[in-house]
Amino acid sequence: MSITLKAARVNVGLTQSEFAKRIGVTDTTVRNYERGKTYPDIKVLERIKQVTGVGYEDLIFLPDAPVKPETNTKREA
Repeated sequence: MSITLKAARVNVGLTQSEFAKRIGVTDTTVRNYERGKTYPDIKVLERIKQVTGVGYEDLIFLPDAPVKPETNTKREA
């Protein structure tokens, strides 16, 4: 299932400032990630996964992106 970075951060109960410190970036950088203005490099993505438990393949870097559950698109005959 996909999740926005902001939702992942909020789910672990961290403010932007606390999250920034945990992943080794500035508050402004976290804001830019959450707004889709900039994107983290692979090292930061690994730290995000350690803090939130969400891997890069499940993160959406768009502000307020809708999150839809995965559905099976194959129809049985």
